[in-house]
Amino acid sequence: MTQDATLWHNPRCSTSRAALARLRAAGLEPRIVPYLETGFAEAELRGLLAAAGLTPPEALRRKEPLAAELGLLAPGIADEAILAAMLAHPVLVERPFVATARGTALCRPAERIEALLPVSN
Repeated sequence: MTQDATLWHNPRCSTSRAALARLRAAGLEPRIVPYLETGFAEAELRGLLAAAGLTPPEALRRKEPLAAELGLLAPGIADEAILAAMLAHPVLVERPFVATARGTALCRPAERIEALLPVSN
């Protein structure tokens, strides 16, 4: 197995666990980032969102009760306010993010990971 992938992983999330299993089934042993424990540096989170082509509102975990509590679901909330909340509370970042040599994506739904896996010949 090669380590040509990174998974921002929440082991309690079934979609995140499925992404890990799919990466391993494809012959990849990803670097696992336990983002709920480590959090994100601002440059790291901005880079991850940019690589995935997402804005902070698009990567916000809307089902997380804290998003509503902080007023992040209201119309007109600035991207920078959402990003700041994500940095302060990593649980607000949707999951799982996966990066491979083929790109970076938020793999929700789980099928999105397929575009990131090595091409078999």
